[in-house]
Amino acid sequence: MARDGELWQGSCKSLHSHPLATLGHRLYPPSDALAILRRARASLVSGGASLTRRQDQPSTGRSGSDTRVGTVTEQVVAVLGRGVVPRDTPLLVADDLGFTRGDGCFDAARVVVRDGSPRVDHLDRHLARFARSAAALELPAPDQDSWRALIEEALAAWTGTGEAVLKLVLTRGPEHSTSGTTALLTITAAADATSARQGVRGATLSRGYASDAFRDAPWLLGGVKSLSYAINVAAKREAVRRGVDEIVFTSSDGYLLEGPTTGLLVAADDQLWTTPLAGTGVLESVTIAVILEAARAEGVTTREALFRADDLPGTDGAWLISAVRGVLPLVELDGVRLPHDPAITAHLAAAAGFR
Repeated sequence: MARDGELWQGSCKSLHSHPLATLGHRLYPPSDALAILRRARASLVSGGASLTRRQDQPSTGRSGSDTRVGTVTEQVVAVLGRGVVPRDTPLLVADDLGFTRGDGCFDAARVVVRDGSPRVDHLDRHLARFARSAAALELPAPDQDSWRALIEEALAAWTGTGEAVLKLVLTRGPEHSTSGTTALLTITAAADATSARQGVRGATLSRGYASDAFRDAPWLLGGVKSLSYAINVAAKREAVRRGVDEIVFTSSDGYLLEGPTTGLLVAADDQLWTTPLAGTGVLESVTIAVILEAARAEGVTTREALFRADDLPGTDGAWLISAVRGVLPLVELDGVRLPHDPAITAHLAAAAGFR
């Protein structure tokens, strides 16, 4: 069945790959920045016709393979050392290394409103992973107290009532300045994950690395949530082209690893299994860690193992796990139907805090 047991993804060359995008020293969400560039190019091609939409007005156009969320209607932006700022405040200079090289890290967590107040799921764990990513990149350690205070200020300013995403961002800062790192956060309304929580269809894509490629290669930044995210976003576009919901990366030696934005969890032999972290380059999933702790408290054995795609039909089920979207049953992989027990899914979701 299984044997017991990204990564540095290159410089980002696409605005799609970054939580941040800048034009003329002004910060825009990626969808806005791309739309501005496209309209400007169209204007030049047509002989300089004027743009009909202000540059800071979001575009709602989408290409067939575009995987971005639609127009943002609810968002809070906050900067370390400054606090909450208007969404259109300039925050990023043109040579910021997070923008030009993907040299930085981020983390993302779910925000939910309970008893009338917004709260962040598993905040301590997310801050700890954020700090580990920064350390791997040799960035200054994020000051936990300062980030917590900034998060509290942003939550106080958040007026949304549905699920949202807290994104923490830390870059190395401007390349040609000694001004230090860029540190900010956003809280943004989350896309509706109701359908995905009922079941997703997936396809495998090779990551191009052996399952132990990261064991002695720390410069590959295995397990680091870096801003070099173009490969992950390209994989999500490939899912759209293939007509599936999700991608599961495989190693060059044929083992399942993780999704572009999810971890992998498998139930088999009355145990819960997840991908080993050592050597694989897989990101440590906060939500999977929470589920496994709850399972062990109930007397369930949890183990690490590498599975192949053709192992999964003989298991009790497989799930793609996301801190924001929750527990997503993998009901089909590469056209093969997989076992799915809704009762197990509900139990896992409750353990992760998705009720």
